[in-house]
Amino acid sequence: MKTAKAGILALLWSAAISVLPVATAGQQASPGASSADHSYKVTVDASQLWVDTNVDLSPGAQVHFTATGEITYPAKGKSPERKFGPEGLARGFQDLLHQYPVADAGHGSLVGRLGPADAAQPFAIGSSKEFTAPIAGRLFVGINQGTADAADAQGSFQVTVEVTDSGVTAGAKAVSGGPVEKPVTAITPGLLAKIPRRVTDPAGNPGDMVNVLLVGSEDEVVKIFTAAGWVKVDSSVQNAVVTGLLDTLEKKAYLTMPMSQLYLFKRPQDYGFAHAEPVKVAMSRNHLRVWKSPYQADGRPLWCVAATHDTGFERDQRNNGLTHKIDPAVDGEREYVNATLAATGLVTQLWHVTPPDALTEAKTATGGSFHSDGRILVLVLKDAGGK
Repeated sequence: MKTAKAGILALLWSAAISVLPVATAGQQASPGASSADHSYKVTVDASQLWVDTNVDLSPGAQVHFTATGEITYPAKGKSPERKFGPEGLARGFQDLLHQYPVADAGHGSLVGRLGPADAAQPFAIGSSKEFTAPIAGRLFVGINQGTADAADAQGSFQVTVEVTDSGVTAGAKAVSGGPVEKPVTAITPGLLAKIPRRVTDPAGNPGDMVNVLLVGSEDEVVKIFTAAGWVKVDSSVQNAVVTGLLDTLEKKAYLTMPMSQLYLFKRPQDYGFAHAEPVKVAMSRNHLRVWKSPYQADGRPLWCVAATHDTGFERDQRNNGLTHKIDPAVDGEREYVNATLAATGLVTQLWHVTPPDALTEAKTATGGSFHSDGRILVLVLKDAGGK
C-alpha cells in the first residue's frame, strides 16, 4: 500500500512540476524548462523592455505563445491617452523617429527573442504565435517600445509560453548560440594565401581588411543575412531617395542608406548589408561588403566579407572631405557578424583561422587606423540542397 501511495504521489508531483509557472521577471522557472508539453506564465509589465522567461530552448523546440492584457500610454503633450492589447498600436509617421526591437510590428506589441540582446533577431508575437527555435538559447519576451515609452507606461501583458516539442536531445542542446568551433578542412593554407588581406578604393588605395569568409551559394548568403536582420543597402543615392520615400509612405524605418563602392578581385562588392538604428543610420551602423571569390571550398562558392562598424564621422585624408569613422577594434565587428549569423541556425560550421601574413594593424583608404588579432572568421552555411 505504501508503495502504491508513493507511486501516486510521484505522479501527482510530476504533473504539478509540468505546469509550474514562470510568473514575472526575476522569478525562476521550474527545472526541465526545455522539456515538451510544459506551460509557463509570464507577466510583462509595461515598464519593461525585456523579461527573462527562465526557459531554455533547444534547437527545433516548438513553442506556442498566447497573450492577453492591456497597456496604457498616458497622454503626453499633443498625444492623447492610448490603450492597447498585445497586438500593439498601428504604426504612424512619428514612429519613424524611434527605435523599436521589431521594425514592422505594432508599437507596444508583444515581441520575443532567443538569446542575448546584442545578437538575437527579435520577432513579433502579438496575441498568438507559433515559434520554432533555430538554435539553443534563453527565451525572452518584451514590449516593442523605447525607454521613453516604458518610463510612463501602465499595465501589463500576461503571456502563456507552451513548449509543445522539446526539439533535439539533451546532449545536443548544451551548445547555445550556434555550432561548436572546429577547423574547416576545406579552408587550406594554400586557399587562404590566395585571398587578398584587404580591399581597395576605386583609386587602388588599400582599405578595410577581409575578416570573414562564407561558404555557400548566393541564395544561402542572402538568406542568412536576411534571417539575421541585416538589410541590403541601396546601391546608389538615386535608389536611396526612392527607397526612403517608399518606406516613409509605408511608415517603415529607412535603414538602407547606400555605402561607397570598394574593390576586391578587381570589381566592386556584390552585396552590401547593414544593421543600424533608424535614427542613427547616417552616422552609426554595423555594415559589411560581400564579394564572391573565384574559389570554392568543398565544391561550394567561397565569399569574402569586409565588416566594419561606423561610429561617427572624421576627415577624409584623401580629399579633406567628410567620411565615416570606423571602430578601430575591427575584431568586434567580426564577432558581431558571427553572433548574428550563428543565431539564425543556418551556420553548420565555424572556425577562426590565422592566415599567412595575418593583418594586425593598418589604415583605411580614408586614413583612419584599425587593429586586429589577424584571424579570419570562417562560416559554413547550411546547404539548402541538403548535401
